Amino acid sequence: MGGYFGVASKDDCVSDLFYGTDYHSHLGTRRGGLAVHDGTGCVRFIHDITNAQFRSKFEHDIHKLKGRMGIGVISDTEDQPLIIGSHLGNYAIVTVGRIANVGELVQKMFCLRSAHFSEMSGGEINPTELVALFINQGATFAEGIEIAQNAVAGSCSIILLTDDGIYAARDKLGRTPIVIGRKEGAYAATMESCAFPNLGYETVRDLGPGEIARLTPDGAETVALPRSRCQMCAFFWVYYGYPASTYDGINTEDSRYRSGAALARRDPTPVDVVAGIPDSGTGHAMGYAQEKGVPFRRPFVKYTPTWSRSFMPQDQSTRELVARMKIIPIKELIQGQRLLFCEDSIVRGTQLRDTVRRIYDYGAKEVHMRPACPPLIYGCKFLNFSRSKSELDLAGRRAIKELEGKDGPPPAECADVHSDKYHAMVERIRHRLGLSTLQYQQLDDLVNAIGLPKERLCTYCWDGKE
Repeated sequence: MGGYFGVASKDDCVSDLFYGTDYHSHLGTRRGGLAVHDGTGCVRFIHDITNAQFRSKFEHDIHKLKGRMGIGVISDTEDQPLIIGSHLGNYAIVTVGRIANVGELVQKMFCLRSAHFSEMSGGEINPTELVALFINQGATFAEGIEIAQNAVAGSCSIILLTDDGIYAARDKLGRTPIVIGRKEGAYAATMESCAFPNLGYETVRDLGPGEIARLTPDGAETVALPRSRCQMCAFFWVYYGYPASTYDGINTEDSRYRSGAALARRDPTPVDVVAGIPDSGTGHAMGYAQEKGVPFRRPFVKYTPTWSRSFMPQDQSTRELVARMKIIPIKELIQGQRLLFCEDSIVRGTQLRDTVRRIYDYGAKEVHMRPACPPLIYGCKFLNFSRSKSELDLAGRRAIKELEGKDGPPPAECADVHSDKYHAMVERIRHRLGLSTLQYQQLDDLVNAIGLPKERLCTYCWDGKE
């Protein structure tokens, strides 16, 4: 995954670019990059941020940057931004998404014979460079971006830094957001709208699916109209999105309160304390506790200064280390209690199993879990929100295989909360995690908590429907 920020200003933009990009640090742990147009061309810095925060790696570079337009990215994948020379002119590019048909697109480029790739890491082609080659086929930047988006299977949102402005292009199905903001003398584009308030920007609007806008210090001009179909990833409101951010008019934290309340209304379980698995389960838990009239407590606290989100590292042992070290239990709030935890989701379940064991070790009487979304039984084809290498890493999919005695597409009944297969799957997960009870959010309740029509949301990882 990753996040981006772009700004066009009448004055120097570097400070806004630096801090605006930093507000996307929760979306990536591998690479950070900044590019600024200094009036003659683009100046770029890229750093590995695996073991350091974005700000600490770039705090010296920003003194070497000066210009009125810039783009930045924090990514969990390849080096960005890239600087590209083409018949359209020189430009810098960042992309966020997942290109599922990389091999096919590479072969199309090789058929041109003159195409080549230079930005390779570990022998793999940089997808952002691949997107740039398709953009270069257009007569204009807007036409080239549309060519690239139409070629991509999966998702791809794009930000370009050019001589005549910043082009912001939302994925053709709107799976990831782009929000436009403004302040006196400047316009900006961001994935996370939480980047705006402390920098003095006010939100203007969200780009529609497939919409392309050109930003200058004087405005945001639409150069390609939005498409009619939208499939915004619902997981942004469940987990990915920052609490202070708003997408398509729906605030993340507000949605999570509604989600927790919906869980509570369907749950008769008597408990002493409601808590959230920090941090993304906290909003759901607060909504649950308020609806239920049960005290909200924090029997776990998260040590945030040095530990990143634990789902991101691809190595399982590293994920488990991060998950264990960053969550600190408080024995006085655990011992002898019937605890109900709200969690954003259960992906693999390996970290949660260890957490539940620790809760019991600290004297809990009962441990109940309420994930804020349905069981994940399909691997995401559109965004890299999970670094799993196999669908069988998913707790739901693994339980289905054990019950069915074979691998393969899960039976449709496993996504039906009223079916015997669904309840058998949930019971298998509950038993593996060692929970007193396990009750997932129902998909209809989640959609209602978000507040957008289901047809405008991507719910593939839960129901397999595109």
